[in-house]
Amino acid sequence: MLPSLRKANFMLRYFGLVKVPLIGFCRPKILMMTEHELVMKIPLRRRTKNHLNSMYFGALAVGADVAGAFLAFAKTANSPYRISLAFKAVEGEFLKRPEDDVVFTCKDGALIDQMLEQSAASGERVNQAVEIIATCPKLSGDEVMARFSLTLSLKASAK
Repeated sequence: MLPSLRKANFMLRYFGLVKVPLIGFCRPKILMMTEHELVMKIPLRRRTKNHLNSMYFGALAVGADVAGAFLAFAKTANSPYRISLAFKAVEGEFLKRPEDDVVFTCKDGALIDQMLEQSAASGERVNQAVEIIATCPKLSGDEVMARFSLTLSLKASAK
């Protein structure tokens, strides 16, 4: 069972404060989280802008990272597994300048479930690419601004 949206955002803020301060610096917010999908936003502010007044590449990378990884973390919060998670590879395709708040969507919850089950059964690390789509709904609706493919590497073990 996934944590509530309020608890998930608290967990994300805590993680950004204690473990990876750059995440906290960008101030991501989870907008929606289901078993299969995570939608989060990074606001376009002074700290996330580049010199062209669009979202800086580093902030986009943080958004893709969080959207791709947090769903896996959330799925293991109340499970019998401890997760060791990292990214092994990143591919990004930048299609348009995001000149407003950016929404990151990862719809690979079912794939993450399969990875967790496979890793728990085998005791081995499992690697799969997850896709993250970045959009600017206020600016361009559902038009894709950037597309990321991150190779998620995880190992599930008993707590």
